[in-house]
Amino acid sequence: MNELKISVVSPIYNALGTLELLVKEIETHVKPIFKDYEIILVDDGCPFDSWNKLIEISSVNKKVKPVKLSKNFGQHYAISAGLALCSGDWVVVMDCDLQDKPSEIPKLFAKTNEGYDVVLARRFNRQDKFFKRVFSTLFYKVLSALMGKKLDGTVANFGIYSSKVINEIVNMRESIRFFPTMVQWVGFKQIAINVEHEKRHSGKSSYNFKKLLKLGLDIILANSEKPIKLVVFFGFGISTIAMIFLLVNVFKYLTGQISEPGFISLILSIWLLGGLIIMILGILGLYIGKTFEVVKQRPNFIIDKKINFD
Repeated sequence: MNELKISVVSPIYNALGTLELLVKEIETHVKPIFKDYEIILVDDGCPFDSWNKLIEISSVNKKVKPVKLSKNFGQHYAISAGLALCSGDWVVVMDCDLQDKPSEIPKLFAKTNEGYDVVLARRFNRQDKFFKRVFSTLFYKVLSALMGKKLDGTVANFGIYSSKVINEIVNMRESIRFFPTMVQWVGFKQIAINVEHEKRHSGKSSYNFKKLLKLGLDIILANSEKPIKLVVFFGFGISTIAMIFLLVNVFKYLTGQISEPGFISLILSIWLLGGLIIMILGILGLYIGKTFEVVKQRPNFIIDKKINFD
């Protein structure tokens, strides 16, 4: 049995029906390989009665350490809260819906013996619904293009991370938190291995189109200046087209092909330049807005209650 300690961190939302099974499955596969462990379950302002269930479970199992946030901050902020409180030499981050299978934890840990600081779980055969799989693929492709770096849509939060990796992530002060890109940014020796992916045990995903769109926009604004560069190139393209259009109209005017000089070019110029200016101001406004959020220096999460932490 390994003398090291492992922490398992999972954000909890809309998972009342899976909590007992989640804890049981984690213990079944962690106990044989780790002498000491902790299971940190972060209630992310769940509207259901998850907190009372967590109290019930933790009252008979001191290895379970529930954390209650003051409101719904979002999945990646709940993960950050759990990481800030964990004390393991190795940390597993996984979702609470049992699509991330606890039975894969030993396989992930075994790979760390080859010298890896991060072993990510690649869902090579995803069990999500068709629409979610298609949308996720498109989401990551667009995100990769705008961020200028390849993001693997088959890799999410599930993985095992050394304490030095987690410490660096905890020390990152970004107000916009997205765990996969933070893991990618800190570096260290990383690898992704194939794992089995399970169907959702109960409930449904809290991510809808609106939330995914907001998340994607936040990630892009926090990690890339590419949208501003694209606007610059777009502005140059518009200027080039406008110059060509101007030369064409001058030629038509000189050859008598235009009976009402200036009307078409004036209307097109107003629409094109007006739309371009509004778009540029909008993108700059988004960046300024995110800068304003950082300047306020508000905490990324607020912990209301925690249990079984010494």
